[in-house]
Amino acid sequence: MANVVAIEAEVRTRSGKGAARATRRAGKVPAVIYGGKQEPTLIALDPRVVVRELHRAGWQSRVYEINGGVTATKALIRGVQFHPVSDQPEHVDFQRLVPGERIKVSVPVHFENDGISPGIKRGAVLNVVRHAVEVWTDAEHIPDQFVADLGPLDFNDNVRWHDLKGTEGMNPVIARDFVVATVVPPTKVEVAAEPAAGGAPAKAAAKAPAKKG
Repeated sequence: MANVVAIEAEVRTRSGKGAARATRRAGKVPAVIYGGKQEPTLIALDPRVVVRELHRAGWQSRVYEINGGVTATKALIRGVQFHPVSDQPEHVDFQRLVPGERIKVSVPVHFENDGISPGIKRGAVLNVVRHAVEVWTDAEHIPDQFVADLGPLDFNDNVRWHDLKGTEGMNPVIARDFVVATVVPPTKVEVAAEPAAGGAPAKAAAKAPAKKG
């Protein structure tokens, strides 16, 4: 399983918009844990913890263990609502993870060895089609990331689903061997001839003198 991040929570006893507003006035972010064929659990979180996690890459596939006032629960963040003006988080939805249950999750792709890629060393650009890939996987084996090795890639080579490392036992949501990234050759740029002295444009090549007779 991916590294589990523990976060503390307080139990909320009341649901509804009024109760959520009261939670925000108290300086907390209202949240809910749903799924696993159990009743939803209402909780409140420290906004600093929520912001910290959202600023870390890969939070959509990160497993959280929610503690404090509730039985320790492993869950994924499934949705975040933000204030339309301040852009601060106003509500968080967690999905409870159940051992043995397959779950759909978006896993980030980490690209490595770009420094030794023949194509990139000769000026190619890596065109990333998918920064993350959605897969079906067991709730107990959610990876932190997939790895794409750019080391052997030259111009016009691709990274496809089957090239990714760390996908064992998982099925992509897209049922084909799709492209994740492409090594795009550099575009040729034609340089115009510099103008000759006096402002007249220089000729690309001088004509040979005409032969007499």
